[in-house]
Amino acid sequence: MNTQLRHVSVFALILLAVLIGATTYWQTWAKADLAARKDNSVSIIERLTIDRGKILAADGTVLANNRRTRKHGLTIYTRHYPGNDLAPQVLGYATSAGTTTGLEQTFDDYLTGANTNLSNTFKQELDKLGGQTVHGDDVVLTLRPDIQRLALDQLAGRCGAVVVLDTKTGAVVAMASSPTYNENLINQPHGYAKIGRIQGTCGEHTALQNNATVGLYPPGSTFKMVTAAAALDSGAYTPSSRFDDPGYCTEYGQRVSNAGNPDQNGPEAFGNVSLAQGFEHSINSVFCNVGMHIGGLKILDYAKRFGFYSVPPLDTPPSESNASGLYKYGKHGRRLWTPTSNNEIDSGRLAFGQFNMLATPLQMALVGATIANKGVVPKPYLVQKVVAADGSTVTKTTPQTLGQAIKPSTAAELNQMMQLVVQGGTGTSAQIPGIPVAGKTGTAELGLGSVYDAWFVAFAPANNPRYVVAVVVEKQPNGFGGSVSAPIARAILEKLLHR
Repeated sequence: MNTQLRHVSVFALILLAVLIGATTYWQTWAKADLAARKDNSVSIIERLTIDRGKILAADGTVLANNRRTRKHGLTIYTRHYPGNDLAPQVLGYATSAGTTTGLEQTFDDYLTGANTNLSNTFKQELDKLGGQTVHGDDVVLTLRPDIQRLALDQLAGRCGAVVVLDTKTGAVVAMASSPTYNENLINQPHGYAKIGRIQGTCGEHTALQNNATVGLYPPGSTFKMVTAAAALDSGAYTPSSRFDDPGYCTEYGQRVSNAGNPDQNGPEAFGNVSLAQGFEHSINSVFCNVGMHIGGLKILDYAKRFGFYSVPPLDTPPSESNASGLYKYGKHGRRLWTPTSNNEIDSGRLAFGQFNMLATPLQMALVGATIANKGVVPKPYLVQKVVAADGSTVTKTTPQTLGQAIKPSTAAELNQMMQLVVQGGTGTSAQIPGIPVAGKTGTAELGLGSVYDAWFVAFAPANNPRYVVAVVVEKQPNGFGGSVSAPIARAILEKLLHR
């Protein structure tokens, strides 16, 4: 009899364990899948009763929290964004209907308490059974609100983006996209439509788009950082290699002219120069000849080492980022294109960032960060840590790298060449008294006459780099990178370095 009782008791315990396990699975780990069913009205109501976790900036500033109301006997939580237009494309939004984008989407499980540490999981389940409010985890970002606001102010409503990274860790200090919008409109009647009509000065991109990660722009002469890396790292050239610059190079029997300059008529001509001088003064003919010599495939190989042709592994949803590289246009729209032969590539124009080359501001920031970081590509990230309602740390980001793109010696040579750009070349507007700055200008041709996309990528202090800034301002009349975007980078670096 005792044996039978023991068997029954063991069986009952097994059933109880299975029941607890199944309940925990469906209510906790499988919750996100259930919540994804838009026709599940019970799930939507449940989400509205969860005290969604906060999103906090690096200094503790609240970027996303909740407003609590009572409806039909229930406590309802509605998302609120105290920063208004500060970083909506990064934060994303969480609507009352359960739609999420940006970090609100990526970290939805944490923010709703569905993916937390074990002790908190059991507490959440007990809270549900007892009718208590479930509190989500808080997400702490790397963004600095003061730098983010400064970047937006510097863009001044012009279409474009600014990305600021910690060169050593890859932490995103700022990621500003313009035009921007007040994301509190999302939960207001017709708010989404109102946001969709915000297009900024360029009249093209919606404010909902994160230009820093989705925006694809011809990088112009900022791409010379990649071409110079390929030329030096492969051993084909040294900084002192000589070139004769008559103001153009000849490719396929056609002249490829240097860029014009605001203070002179027609293309520039420098005569006999070194590679370093060609970089300093952004001489297209020099890089056109480099490209024809080493070939477009070699340049693209090095571009891939920097991260081109891959979507950067950021915390935001992959669908909200684009890969940089060569693009072709067809009946199905724009698509990333990988050539298999140098004969398919206009190597001369590719060398100075034209010929179907498109890049995101985040990618160009990573190129600058890699040079600053002795040739190692840092992995970018936006989230420092996730903290449970009881203050315990659920998960914390450990800085990682994405590989060695170029030799440290090559990075050091590029660093010196980029310092020349700021000291006496095309980027003198980025000079900061007492602080060495390394930079590269870009003035990308758009086929619109003297209207350009103005670029600048810079890091400082150049002798021990801490921060890298990438700036693009779209469709600027006579918009040279040195006059439009370099001052923006300088203002941000001055703020970061307390100057």
